[in-house]
Amino acid sequence: MALKFKSAKKSLNNGSVIEVKDLWKKFRIYHEKHQSLKETFLKRKRVSYEEFWAVKGISFSLSKGDTLGIIGENGSGKTSLLKILAHILRPDEGTYRTEGKVSALLELGAGFHPELTGRENIYLNGSILGMKKSEIDAKFTEIVAFSGLEKFIDNPVKSYSSGMYLRLGFSVAIKVDPEILLIDEILAVGDESFQRKCADKILEFKLHGKTIVIVSHDLNAVRNLCDSAIWIQDGCIKKQGPSEEVVNAYLAYINQGETASNQGSGAENFGTRHGTHEVEITKVEFLNAHSQQDDAFQTGGKFVARLNYVAHQSIENPVFGVAIFGSEGTQITGPNTKIDNRVIGSVQGKGYVDYIIEELPLLPGSYLFSAAIYDESCLHAYDHQEKMHMFKVKSGVGRMPQGTIQIPCQWKFGDKMAESDLKR
Repeated sequence: MALKFKSAKKSLNNGSVIEVKDLWKKFRIYHEKHQSLKETFLKRKRVSYEEFWAVKGISFSLSKGDTLGIIGENGSGKTSLLKILAHILRPDEGTYRTEGKVSALLELGAGFHPELTGRENIYLNGSILGMKKSEIDAKFTEIVAFSGLEKFIDNPVKSYSSGMYLRLGFSVAIKVDPEILLIDEILAVGDESFQRKCADKILEFKLHGKTIVIVSHDLNAVRNLCDSAIWIQDGCIKKQGPSEEVVNAYLAYINQGETASNQGSGAENFGTRHGTHEVEITKVEFLNAHSQQDDAFQTGGKFVARLNYVAHQSIENPVFGVAIFGSEGTQITGPNTKIDNRVIGSVQGKGYVDYIIEELPLLPGSYLFSAAIYDESCLHAYDHQEKMHMFKVKSGVGRMPQGTIQIPCQWKFGDKMAESDLKR
């Protein structure tokens, strides 16, 4: 492609403060280790490489005060796009324009020198970000106070922990006071207390009408902070629009891919199993509202877990049980037929038992599932399949709350019910 990129800081005629048109960026992927210039000259050997297009024809525009989230898998081109907007990379094709002072929170503390003190690095990093010495002098106390590193500010930064290093970098970067703020995966800096300070600062920028572009894997942050979002896949825009719609589309894509992967690998590849197998579970099926086998369900939709079994001899009053766990292993529920006073009687041969939830309260995510058959006392395991099965939950209609489960509720203002009462 012919090189014809333009970047300008002059005022844009259409009211936009960021305007990107048909942007392309490529890199070279080398197929052998790097050689010195001398080796290349003496051996007359051409280096073998291929071209990789990280950004492919991306276009969008933002008005003053807009907040845009950029999401996608690792290596999809998100950071390359942000570095172009920050004037760190030059595109190979297309145009982009920005109006106003741009500050990029990309690699915090990238300009720090390990042998210098925190104090000295504030001046060094501030100057790299475009601040004058007089500006740094005026803001020095605020920078140190925000970082919380008053006791360590005169120590060399090589003695800092990674969290302290990032806190100082963030504290310097936010004092640039830009019109356009570019953020790349730095919303979770330091400990919980400092993370809240970071989030509050980003919200403050938003309330003051700053234009913000955020690259993040934290989809809840994109939902809550961003007016709109772009999902980038293999360097191209897969979907753009309101942040809620784009995040939900991306989650659906991820869930679909993981479901296919799990089906291909087989449930027996994870979890544990024990029992004497006088009666055993031959298959666990997850069924949707149409009685069709599925591995991805909607919050608020019907969920059925079918435990297919075969009893090799007559078994009196077996107890069937299940358990659902979050992706981190926390047990959410663990009912069984004995607890729920469902006496089955005797079983022999093939059959199945359905565990039915009419309105699934689980929020979007991945869940592990256990299935078991015990004797009437619940002390003897015929077959216990611990976390051997998995299913997904995707977003239902509208915005989803945070957490693991959705609890039906209402909102009341004084003596009046809110017009938008939740009826789930």
